[in-house]
Amino acid sequence: MNRIRKSLSLKLSISILLMAVPVFVLSLGILFIQSRRMVLIGAMDRATSVLNTTLQRTNRYLKAVETATNSNEWLIIENLQPDSLLKYSRRIVQLNHDVNGCSITTEPYLFPQHGRYFSAYSVREHDSITTVRESEYEYFEKVWYKMPSTLGKPCWTEPYDDYNEGTLYTTELIVSYCKPMYDRGGKFVGVIATDLSLKQLAKAISKEQPYPNSYFMMVGKEGHFFIHPDSTKLFHETIFNNSELDSLGRAMTSGKQGNMRVYIDGKPNLASYHPVAGTEWSIALICPDSDILQSYHRLTYIVVPIIVIGLIIIMLLCRMVVAHTIKPINQLLTKTQSIAAGNNEVYIPHSKRLDAIGDLQNSFGTMLQSLNFHMGSIRYVGDQARKRNEEMVKATQLSEEADRQKNIFIQNVTHQIRTPLNIVMGFAQILQDNAELQEEEKKSIWETMRHHANALSRLIQMLYDSSETGRSVLNSELFKAASCNEVARKSIEYINYQFPALKVNFETTIPDDCCILGDQPYLIRCIRELLYNAAKYSDGQNISLHISETDGIIHFVIQDTGPGISEDYRDQMFVPFTKVDDLSEGLGLGLPLAKRHFNDMGGDLIFDSDYHEGCRFIIEMPKIS
Repeated sequence: MNRIRKSLSLKLSISILLMAVPVFVLSLGILFIQSRRMVLIGAMDRATSVLNTTLQRTNRYLKAVETATNSNEWLIIENLQPDSLLKYSRRIVQLNHDVNGCSITTEPYLFPQHGRYFSAYSVREHDSITTVRESEYEYFEKVWYKMPSTLGKPCWTEPYDDYNEGTLYTTELIVSYCKPMYDRGGKFVGVIATDLSLKQLAKAISKEQPYPNSYFMMVGKEGHFFIHPDSTKLFHETIFNNSELDSLGRAMTSGKQGNMRVYIDGKPNLASYHPVAGTEWSIALICPDSDILQSYHRLTYIVVPIIVIGLIIIMLLCRMVVAHTIKPINQLLTKTQSIAAGNNEVYIPHSKRLDAIGDLQNSFGTMLQSLNFHMGSIRYVGDQARKRNEEMVKATQLSEEADRQKNIFIQNVTHQIRTPLNIVMGFAQILQDNAELQEEEKKSIWETMRHHANALSRLIQMLYDSSETGRSVLNSELFKAASCNEVARKSIEYINYQFPALKVNFETTIPDDCCILGDQPYLIRCIRELLYNAAKYSDGQNISLHISETDGIIHFVIQDTGPGISEDYRDQMFVPFTKVDDLSEGLGLGLPLAKRHFNDMGGDLIFDSDYHEGCRFIIEMPKIS
C-alpha cells in the first residue's frame, strides 16, 4: 500500500482499471443480450419469408389444379356424353403435369344405357396415362363426391386413399379439388375431382428450409397431420395429441397466422404458421432454437478471448497513459543529455504546464534558443559565403558554355556562308576566264550560281529574323487579310522555282476569298520553308499541301514521304540553332523561326507525331470572320 501511495503511475493505472473493467464487462453483457434478441428477430423474419415463399409455391400447385379443372368444365358440360367424359378426363391429366389423376362422375342414371353408375377416370403412372370407365361402386358416399354435392361449390378434400376394389386406383395418397357440375338448366349432374399427389405436394413444400433441422408440417381442419417428417404421425395423430403443441394447434385450425415459441420434446422452437388459401389446411414451419442460435452460441467461445484481449488492451492503455504523463520529463532528460554531448540542433517546445516540470522545460528551452541564436549567426555567415561560391562556379560554367556556343555558331555560320560564296565566286571566275563556253554550260553555271545565291540570301534572312531587330519588324498593327489559297500558291511557285523538277500536290477545300490575318510575306516565307525542308529531306515523290477549315480554324497540312524526323530530335526541333548533327546543312533556324512567326501572328505550327510514313506539319491560323 505504501508503494501505491508513492507511485503516481501505479495509482493512475489502478484507477483506470477500476473504472474501465466494469464498463467493459457491462458493455459486453448488453451486447450479448442485444445480439440474442436480434438473432431471434432475424430468424423470425427469415422463417416468415421462407414460409411465404413456400405458400406461394403451394398455391401455385393448387391453382394449377384448379385452373386445369375450371378451364375444362364448360367443355364437359357442352359435350356431356360418355365418350367425351373419358376424353376430357384424360385431357386434364395429359396437359397438366402437376395433376396426378382426374375423375368425372355423374348422378345416377344420367346415362340410362350405362345403368346407375358412370365414372370416367384417368390416372398418371410415371410417364404413362391410363383412362378407363370405372367399375361400378358406390362413389356417391366418397368424400370427393359428397362434399361438393352437399356444399354446392368447389372445395379441396383432405388427403385420402383412393383404393377402390375392382377398379382403377392410384397407389399414392392424394388430395382432390372437387367441383360440382350443373347442366344448362342448373341441374346438378356430377362432380369433377382432380387429384394432386400428397407426396408431390410434400416435396414441393419441403423444397426450401431456412435451417438444417427445420421442417414443415401441415394439418387439416381437425388437426390431423398429413405432412410431417415423422411418417408415423400422418393421419393417425392430431396436433392436439401433444400438449406442447396445443396452443399452436388451436391457432392453426382456427385459420390464424403468425409466429409462436413452442416446445417440442422439451426443446424450444420457433413456429411460423399460415393457413393455405382456398383450403381448410394450415402449414407451419418449425425452426429449432439450436439451429437459430448456433452462431450465437459460438459467441461463448469468443467472449472469453475477447475479455482477455480487452483486459490486455486496457492494461496497455493504462501504460500508455502513464507513459504520456511522464513523457515531458523523459523528453527533457533525453534532450539535455544530447546538448551535454555537444548537439545544439535540439528543439525544446514551450510547455503550457504550470507546475515545476513546465517551468523547468521552458527555462531549458529559453537557454537553448539563446545558444542556437548565436550559433545560427555563425552558420548564416558560412552559408552565405558557400552560396556566393556556388553562384560564381555556375556563372563561370555558363560563361564557358556561352563562349563554346558562340564559337560553334561562328564556325557554323562561316561554313554555311563560305560554301555557297566560294561556289558563286568560283563559277564567276570560270565565266570570266572562258568566254567561249557553250550556252548550255553557261545556263548550268548561272543556275548553280543562282541556287547558291538564293541559299545565301535565305541564310542571311534567317539570321536577321532570329535577332530582336528582325522580330520587331513583324508588327501586329500592320497585319492584313491574306488569301489562304494565294499564300499557298505563291509558296509553291517559289519551291518550283528552286526545284524545277519537283511537283507539289496542292488541294484546298476552302474558297479563294477565305482569308487569315497576318503578314503575307512572312506567311509565304514560313510555308515555303516547310516545303523547302520537305523537298530537301524527303524522297521528293509525295509532297503535298492541303488546306481545310474546322470550327473557324484554317489548317495548312504539309506532308511528305521519306525518313521523317527521328524521335531523339523531335523534342529539340523547335529550339533555335539545334541541328541533327553539326555537319548537316543549315543553321537550325528554319523550324524555330517558322513556329515563332506563326505564334506571333496568332497561330501555331504543330508536328504530327502520329504520321509515320514521313514528315507532317500542321499550321493552324484563325479565320477572319
